Amino acid sequence: MLSLLMFNLFMMPFVSSWGLTQTSLLFMCFFVLLNLNHDFYFFNIGFGLGTDYLSYILVSLSIWIVMMMIFASQAVKKNNNYYSGFLMVNLVLLFVLLLTFCSTDFLMFYVSFESSLVPMFILILGWGYQPERIQAGIYMLFYTLFASLPLLVSLFSLYKAGGTLAMSLMIKVSGFYSINFFWYFCTIFAFMVKLPLYMFHLWLPKAHVEAPVAGSMVLAGVLLKLGGYGLIRLLVVFSSINKMFVWFWIGMGVLGGGVISFMCLRQVDVKSLIAYSSVAHMGLVLGGLILMSNWGLNGAVVVMVGHGLCSSGLFCLANIVYERLGSRSLMVGKGLLNFMPNLGLMWFLLCIGNMAAPPTLNLLGEVSLITSIVSWSKISMWGIAILSFFSAVYTLYMYSLSQHGLFINSLYSCCSGKLSEYFVLSMHIIPLNMIVVKGSVVIFNFY
Repeated sequence: MLSLLMFNLFMMPFVSSWGLTQTSLLFMCFFVLLNLNHDFYFFNIGFGLGTDYLSYILVSLSIWIVMMMIFASQAVKKNNNYYSGFLMVNLVLLFVLLLTFCSTDFLMFYVSFESSLVPMFILILGWGYQPERIQAGIYMLFYTLFASLPLLVSLFSLYKAGGTLAMSLMIKVSGFYSINFFWYFCTIFAFMVKLPLYMFHLWLPKAHVEAPVAGSMVLAGVLLKLGGYGLIRLLVVFSSINKMFVWFWIGMGVLGGGVISFMCLRQVDVKSLIAYSSVAHMGLVLGGLILMSNWGLNGAVVVMVGHGLCSSGLFCLANIVYERLGSRSLMVGKGLLNFMPNLGLMWFLLCIGNMAAPPTLNLLGEVSLITSIVSWSKISMWGIAILSFFSAVYTLYMYSLSQHGLFINSLYSCCSGKLSEYFVLSMHIIPLNMIVVKGSVVIFNFY
């Protein structure tokens, strides 16, 4: 793991060469996937860094997504739009993500967790599309900072109570006192905003719509997973208090996901629709994480990986259409099957992945999540039924409206896809549909 961090640092002086950066990231992906097995449980590599299998899965996902987003951003190089700065921001973001997932100390985790905001903010402001990107960046900045300051105070309180912030030596907060309840909410509030939970999600669609394709891909693919990863690490400290509020979080996650599914049905901006669908998926993930059962945690990790690949691929497809049409509206970009027929299959495969149809990784995760939530309470079946049904409805709405119908008359010729675009889309679709054959790659025993 230390070799990955050093390799990432040594790549930074060579950001003037686009091809060299792409090749180096491909080598990093190859090295990471070679070691993706069950031969280790925990490595402490010093400097407050270490890794277990959970963090290694998310490190692999981070490197994979960052490689794909640089391959998908050929327009930045083609237009000579400060591409060396663009590569530098992406590599800094990757380095911060690796530090976050490899931290064994909560204070280091907090610093790197919050540091990921800065490169993302620069990506949106520097390479976004519309003037509204300034407002979107400010929204993201204030939401995240407002939620994260209570977490910092909570970590200092944990240090005062236990004398350490090392993940393996943390004390457990017990005792049903009002101050402990307040402590619990202050701690996990930052992760709920990052996840994002319904009602704290307003920054996400704005950030997605205004971000460049690289920003949308890394935001959906990796940055939303920081919230889930933080919950897995910190809920253990508050396990006794957490049991009292399971009903509240599952209600918020499942019912909020149902409400968001209805909101997806009235979206005409394709990027906005994909962004809102992320909130619906993460609501189900929250239910599995809060229950802290083996089925729930494994299902949450599988859905996080599957959603990272699927949602990132959909944003890449939306950008391919935007580069040709100059619009993200589903009203303008319909009838795509007529003049981009080769990409119709890619749309179909990623859309069925988004609705968790077989044989995708999302199905494997959602079966585990639904099993864990329904085994906790039979009443939750109603909320899950609404969420699952309408997630299929809005995905079919997006696919049918974009692919079928009469295309706009001003379009007279269109490139049906370049080799680099097919490569990026294949690198999303192949793992999404093939990992399910050997699900043990992303399913393991937490205990």
